[in-house]
Amino acid sequence: MLKNIRVLVPGTGTRFRCGGLSVALQTSRLLQSLRPTEVVTYRVREPSLPYLDDLLRSDSAPGQSLWLVSWGFDVPGLLKRLMHRKVAYQAHSSGYGFNLPPAVPVIAVSRNTLGYWGDKAPRNPLFLVPNALESQWQERGDRSAASESRPFDVLVQERKSSAYVLEQLVPALRSKGLKVKVQKGWVDDLVEMFNSATVYIYDTAEYWRGQGVSEGFGLPPIEALSCGCIVFSSFNHALADTLTLGETAHQIGQGSLLNDVERISLAVSFPLHWRPDPETLERLLFDLSETNFCNRWRNVLENLDHQEKLGVLGFDNVHSLRSASTAMLRWNSRFQKMKSLPAKVADRLPGWLTG
Repeated sequence: MLKNIRVLVPGTGTRFRCGGLSVALQTSRLLQSLRPTEVVTYRVREPSLPYLDDLLRSDSAPGQSLWLVSWGFDVPGLLKRLMHRKVAYQAHSSGYGFNLPPAVPVIAVSRNTLGYWGDKAPRNPLFLVPNALESQWQERGDRSAASESRPFDVLVQERKSSAYVLEQLVPALRSKGLKVKVQKGWVDDLVEMFNSATVYIYDTAEYWRGQGVSEGFGLPPIEALSCGCIVFSSFNHALADTLTLGETAHQIGQGSLLNDVERISLAVSFPLHWRPDPETLERLLFDLSETNFCNRWRNVLENLDHQEKLGVLGFDNVHSLRSASTAMLRWNSRFQKMKSLPAKVADRLPGWLTG
C-alpha cells in the first residue's frame, strides 16, 4: 500500500504563482483527508517544505511514497530524477511533446487531456479526476441575486485574454454605455469581484495556441457561473469539457463584433434569459465539488494500491504493456498496403490475363 503522497512543485512563491500551482496546492490539501500528503519543492528551497534532492538522498528507491508530478515543462526531467520510484503524472495541459515511460499512471484533469494521453500512451494506467472548485465559490458565490443590478455589467480578466476582446470588444461595449471592468494584477477576493459582475468574458483560444499547449482545465468560467455571472467564453480544449454551448455558456467571438456586442447587451438587459437553468448549474457545481474530487482520488489510490500489490506499479516494469511507436505503426500500415498491392493490381487486369 502507498503510505504517503508527495506533490511536487517548483516552489510556492510569487514567481511560480499560476493556476497550476493553485491546483497542486489544493490537490495536496484535499489528499490529506485520504493519505499523509506533503508538498515538495524541487527548484528552490523553502524553509517550511521538504526539498526533492534531500528526500532522494535519504529515501531509498522504490519506497512506499507516490510522487505526483504535474509541471508540464519539468515532467521529463523529474521522471529521470525519480527513476525506479512510484510516480504518477497529474496531467493538466497537453501538447508538451514528451512521452511517458510504460506503467506511469496518468491522472488527467479533463477529458480533453485524457483523450490526448489515451492516444499517446494507451497502455499506461489512465484516470480522470477533474479539478475541484474550491469551497469558497460554492459557499459565497451569489447565484440567487444574479437578476439584480450589479456594479459592473461586464468583467474581463486581462491575463490570457485575446487581443480581440481587449482591443475591439471592450471599447465597443463601453461605447454602448456598458460598465466594463478589465481586471489586471492580483486580486485579494476573487469571489467578491465575480459577484459584482453580470457578464464574464473568457477568451483564451489564441493565447494557448500561441503558447503551443492546451487550456488545461479553465476554472475561471466555472467560478464565474458559481457567482451568478453569464459566461461568454471560447470553447477550446478543456473548456469544452465543462461548458455546454448555449446552455451554461455562450460563444465569444461568434462571427462578428456587431453580433457579440448585441448579444452581450441583451444579456446585461435580460440576465434571466441568458443564465443557465439553476438545476443544470447546481449539478455542474456539485460534479466539480471538493467532495467528488476526494471520492475520485480515493478510487485512483485504491487502483494504484492494487497495482502496487501486484508489483506492476513503476517504471518499465517487466509486466508493463507497451504501445508501438507512431513510426512503427505507420511503417506497418504502409507494409500492409504494399502486401495487398499485387492482389489489387490483379483484380483490375482482364480475365484472360489472370485466368
